[in-house]
Amino acid sequence: MSTVESPERGGAGDAAPPSAPAAAGGLNALLTGPGLNLRPPSRERLIWGAAVAGLLLLAFGLRIWGNGHGLPYAYNSDENAHFVTRAIGLFGHDWDPNYYVNPPAYTYVVHLVLGAWYGGRAGVSDSFAADPTEIWLIARTIAALLGTLAVWLLYLAGSRLVDRRVGLLAAGIFTVAFLPVFYSKLALNDVPTLAGVCLALWGAAGVLRHGRIRDYVLAGLGLGLACATKYTGGIVLLPIVAAAIAQFAAAGGRASALRGIAIVAVASLASFVMANPYSVLDFSSFWDGLTHQSTASGDAAGKLGLTQDSGYLYYLWSFGWGLGWLPLVFAVGGAVRLFVDERRLFWMLVPPIILFVLFMGSQERYFGRWLMPVFPFVCVLAAYGAIELADRLGRLSPGLRPTLVAAAVVALCGQGFVYSLHSGLVLSRDDTRNITRDWMVKNVAERAKVVVEPVVPDQWAQDVGRPSPLTDNGNRWSKYPLSRKIDPQTGEPVPGAAGIVNIEDFETVLHPGLVDVFEELAYCWVVVGSTQRGRAEAEPEVVPQALAYYAELERRAEVAYEVSPYAKGKGPVAFNFDWTFNYYPLAYNRPGPTMTIYRLKGGGCAEDVIATR
Repeated sequence: MSTVESPERGGAGDAAPPSAPAAAGGLNALLTGPGLNLRPPSRERLIWGAAVAGLLLLAFGLRIWGNGHGLPYAYNSDENAHFVTRAIGLFGHDWDPNYYVNPPAYTYVVHLVLGAWYGGRAGVSDSFAADPTEIWLIARTIAALLGTLAVWLLYLAGSRLVDRRVGLLAAGIFTVAFLPVFYSKLALNDVPTLAGVCLALWGAAGVLRHGRIRDYVLAGLGLGLACATKYTGGIVLLPIVAAAIAQFAAAGGRASALRGIAIVAVASLASFVMANPYSVLDFSSFWDGLTHQSTASGDAAGKLGLTQDSGYLYYLWSFGWGLGWLPLVFAVGGAVRLFVDERRLFWMLVPPIILFVLFMGSQERYFGRWLMPVFPFVCVLAAYGAIELADRLGRLSPGLRPTLVAAAVVALCGQGFVYSLHSGLVLSRDDTRNITRDWMVKNVAERAKVVVEPVVPDQWAQDVGRPSPLTDNGNRWSKYPLSRKIDPQTGEPVPGAAGIVNIEDFETVLHPGLVDVFEELAYCWVVVGSTQRGRAEAEPEVVPQALAYYAELERRAEVAYEVSPYAKGKGPVAFNFDWTFNYYPLAYNRPGPTMTIYRLKGGGCAEDVIATR
């Protein structure tokens, strides 16, 4: 007999029919399965509540651990460029973000919290100028809290779709999964989007099981908020539509379903506009930003170092480490079983995953974190498959049921738990870029001429809260303009936007002749990071001049200092657009790239000496 027996099977806060007492829950059902009820319902509710509370504490703990990594510098280029800085910028004008490549819901939340925390514009500006550490921590903590909220909402959704056992196990997988944990430690919109997705899924579950007006309202609100946080969160529309179609097909459900779809349309549009008002007030700019986002995800340029030619294979591989290989296997089994057990639920959960991967995999740019909007669906499928298997084997040997369920929990959560713990340990240690900077402060004279690859933000060259009076821009050191193209005719930086070199394109402008320029102009200290050099080494045929540059640099300079992110005797890890930046492999001991400081010895550098302090 299937775990899913009827549309009314219990979920959190739902009354279960007399025919399915264990489905509505008791923690004993987690171990003993349907059919047994060993404790009074009131005590059961307390135990389930304690189990969920414990899971949420674990979820928040994993998501907050190490979230001060790198500070006071935000080394993730997306984090540094998008949400927090724009949230602060809102204090200088109205609520128009003047930026629509990413929707502004998370930016608005950060803006409101910072305003309340610091008492308005002056407090935020003064704090950010003196030391931005606390502001980054607040923004990252908001992401962690919203990620934890998503765990709770997924528990509610899974409980309503199947039962509390499936809800708790799905939430458990989601709690420890590597990608949702890691990206909760960054002030980005990926994890906050999951709260809207899971709210919409909870509402869709209510539509499938009950078809009440409030379920449609919840589904619509979640859909609008998900889209207003990250456009790809709109994938949760598909489960809502599938649930409404199921109600439409049921006897006497046609009118309710049509009314419900109208409610979803109104609620989702209202919540989207509320969280992204300038999508209406400045529609042309909003549309341009949305189009740019779509174009950027389909742009193959700027992907030097790409190690996988197929987006479809890349995302299937990303499921394996970002969520877990066994959860992926059990999700496939759960999908097959649902096709037999309850096809309505199959159509709610499976097509969104397939269509999302097909769409995202067809783009030219792909990152593991872009998969996260469908993680909640996969978690429910995996939990369902595991509980179904435990129930079936448990009926053959009832005494083994607790052992089987415990084994399922370990199997589905073990990989994510290990790698999320590792992530917390790694990110709680000093970043190699901070260690490198500390060495330079002690050993490289203030105002010295340096070359620094774009593996650090511009603020890295300046002492926090203390601009140097020795340089025009307040930087501690005078940096060579590697971030700009050099005119081959004049040898001068190309002015304007045409001269800007993107981080992704940096290796394409390197050539051996630069070493001559550095020596001639006495730029004697050259800082190289493996997150840039690794791109060239991954595709040497594309940028042979870059590799020649590094060879020439090594020939004509000495290594003054080097720091590695790897544990002793481990690494290096080959360049990858995910693992190089999220430190998933266990070889990592601390965050950051391998940082190497070279000191040139010829030309204007022959007389240069290391400043001692």
